[in-house]
Amino acid sequence: MKVEVDTFSGAKIYPGRGKLFVRGDSKVFRFFSSKSASLFGQRKNPRRIAWTVLYRRHHKKGTIEEVSRRRTRKTVKNQRAIVGATLESIKERRSLKPDVRKAEREKAVAKAKEQKKAREEKRKLARANAPKVSKQQAKGAPARVAPTSR
Repeated sequence: MKVEVDTFSGAKIYPGRGKLFVRGDSKVFRFFSSKSASLFGQRKNPRRIAWTVLYRRHHKKGTIEEVSRRRTRKTVKNQRAIVGATLESIKERRSLKPDVRKAEREKAVAKAKEQKKAREEKRKLARANAPKVSKQQAKGAPARVAPTSR
């Protein structure tokens, strides 16, 4: 026994009951009563007619006893090591007091500045010792030949 569903109201249609309407584009509509067929013909919206299944679904009627509230899962936080730092070293750094952390940062900044200064000095010495070359020569142009008189 095949039970059909009303196109308009969503009610069950048992064999031997209801009407069948086939539109010009060959779409089939089934109705369990002339009431639902008439309302469909009037182009009524089934979500606005209180006795239809669509209305009850749209307005959340009669679903409280069926659906129990779903439990939300709490996210579990895991700490993992990052490349170049073990989990122990990360925890150790987190536990440092702010003033100690600030002192370490200042020390690291001072060290970086010294290294940068040393690089600059080295670069200056290299530039001073390098032979003077014009832009054209640096680009690879042939060297100028001094003209000779005949």
